[in-house]
Amino acid sequence: MNFSKLPAAVSLREVGPRDGLQNEDPVSTDDKVRLLDALSQTGVGRIEAVSFVHPRAIPQMADAAEVWARAKKNPDVRYSALVPNTKGAHRALEAGFTEIEVVVSASNTHNEKNVNRSTEDSLDDITGLISLLHKENASAEVIISTSFGCPYEGDVDPARVAAIVDRVIADGADRVSFGDTTGMGTPRRVAELLELVRGSHADTPLLLHFHNTRGTALANILTALDYGITEFDASVGGLGGCPYAPGATGNVASEEVVHMLADMGIDTGVDLHALIEAARLAQDIVGRELPSGVLRAGPRLPE
Repeated sequence: MNFSKLPAAVSLREVGPRDGLQNEDPVSTDDKVRLLDALSQTGVGRIEAVSFVHPRAIPQMADAAEVWARAKKNPDVRYSALVPNTKGAHRALEAGFTEIEVVVSASNTHNEKNVNRSTEDSLDDITGLISLLHKENASAEVIISTSFGCPYEGDVDPARVAAIVDRVIADGADRVSFGDTTGMGTPRRVAELLELVRGSHADTPLLLHFHNTRGTALANILTALDYGITEFDASVGGLGGCPYAPGATGNVASEEVVHMLADMGIDTGVDLHALIEAARLAQDIVGRELPSGVLRAGPRLPE
């Protein structure tokens, strides 16, 4: 790998307030707001703040509108909300979001478990949802979960993921994200998918979301950097997972990603020490030790 040819800067989207907390025991609205506000002051450019899902499915996000209403919005941060369907999109728009993510699984079984409908039915809904968002001057990001493997179906054919990309871009999606929902991603799988998608959609913004279930998240990010990807999700302290992916542990820790990239001379705009303090807050909020190695050992960077 030629490190001199890697991107000079990377944009991180912090997903701890949504993807992180949705997999924990419910925490108070006050604590959610505290964490969101702390992360807003770390220099991170994007934050996934909440999701608008049915409270029976994800009770941890039942207070999404209140959390967002009470948060201190930093004008230098782009905030987004995740929705599972058009109904959720209406709620996100009513709350004032202009960047909205909708999720669909490449695995039909996971999609049924996650949103109680087939992948094809979700894609049909997304067609209309994209049109709705654009009419309201909001952007639409389509997140393709289980892009690198499924806990129920096993390996996922990259061609299946690429076909979903083809469809949602044809329907007007502004950007596409690939979710490693189970942590089955490896550098080989990342390279195979990006080779396929980049060839057809070189101009479409792509974002990658890795879990660290099998310890490959940072290696996967390095592989994606080699393909010119400059947008990644990460979660403070390594919070998160997926309630419908048995055995899937947390997302890659934001401070581990920032630490690695800083040591490589790649700018993220994030204050690593402020991020570690936010990770300590997250750890206090959930009441358990989080898996981040940087949180435990601290940063070791050149002066």
